[in-house]
Amino acid sequence: MKKIFVLTLGLMMAMGAMAQEASTAEFTPEFTVVKENPITSIKNQNQAGTCWCYSSLAFIESELLRMGKGEYDFSEMYLVHNTYLDRADKAVRTHGDVSFSQGGSFYDVIYGMEAFGLVPEAEMRPGVMYGKELSVHNELSAVSDAVVAAIAKGHHRSLQLSPEGEPLWKKTIEAIHDIYLGERPETFTYEGKEYTPKSFYESLGLNASDYVSLTSYTHHPFYNSFVLEIPDNWRWAQSYNLPIDELMEVFDNAIMEGYTIAWGSDVSEKGFTRQGTGVLVDEKGADLQGSDMAKWLKMSEEERKNTPKPATEKWCTQEERQAAYDNWETTDDHGMQIYGIAKDQTGAEYYMVKNSWGEAGTYKGIWYVSKPFVRYKTMNIVVHKNAIPKDIRKKLGL
Repeated sequence: MKKIFVLTLGLMMAMGAMAQEASTAEFTPEFTVVKENPITSIKNQNQAGTCWCYSSLAFIESELLRMGKGEYDFSEMYLVHNTYLDRADKAVRTHGDVSFSQGGSFYDVIYGMEAFGLVPEAEMRPGVMYGKELSVHNELSAVSDAVVAAIAKGHHRSLQLSPEGEPLWKKTIEAIHDIYLGERPETFTYEGKEYTPKSFYESLGLNASDYVSLTSYTHHPFYNSFVLEIPDNWRWAQSYNLPIDELMEVFDNAIMEGYTIAWGSDVSEKGFTRQGTGVLVDEKGADLQGSDMAKWLKMSEEERKNTPKPATEKWCTQEERQAAYDNWETTDDHGMQIYGIAKDQTGAEYYMVKNSWGEAGTYKGIWYVSKPFVRYKTMNIVVHKNAIPKDIRKKLGL
């Protein structure tokens, strides 16, 4: 009897192990593309909090592909340089109440391409000023942050001006960025023609006013615009507010109509893995701070590899989204580009995401992020206004 019990127990354990193995294998994602829009090559922001620029320019580069204008590779560092000077000015004007940091928003690029223009990547590459091929902004931040803080929070009775009336500290911060990022070109030659940054932008046929930011929160009225209250929205750009179900309609409509999306999201959740998937685990995310790349350095290898079953995901309500934003569980972590829709072998739909961490993960720089994750963790998106369904566009007055 005991022998039979032992054999039976052993058989049950073996069957359990086999079932567990089969279950794990069953939910190893296998993706089939539903709709995929053109993107440019994968970039690497490396050791710099510049995802806002990489994702926005990836979005703009795809816009030019959609418009039949050809493939372009724009310099992130050109817009980063200009943006940091503007952010330093805002920090000083508000006596430090606006933060000065490496982060930014999609609007910094939408505004910046019209205000400053664009230049090709070859004219201002990352890392060249210190002999690298990728950005390393740790020392730049240490130096520039100290200068801005010394002026913004220094309790000066007045600021010193040059004979031309320009604050001297501005020349200092500009020189620092010239040293670490390179000097911004005033003119350059592209495909045999000479341009200024602004004339280059104007030659592309882009219109900054065609691009709008959308979000979904209940502390402001729906179908109106408001300033999204996040530190990196230091230009105080406005986003149109939609109910979450309608915001998700915009995602699908945009992709299916051939548009891509600049996507701002919280990526500190355990379900956003370093391997290239993002799903909404039904548990609290990791308590992580700092830049998007720093988050992964603080995660254990097991957390990075965590790929839960689709069945464990939750479908959030509007109220749950709001609560996560209000209690800082959802934070403004990372900007990426959504360019397609795929399905796994269970039929669950995912958005195809171009990241800016180089060819990392299983899919060489591409992420597959589930619809429940996007629904819950999206901070805001930027799309071409024509990517919005007509009935929703009418509600927004666009």
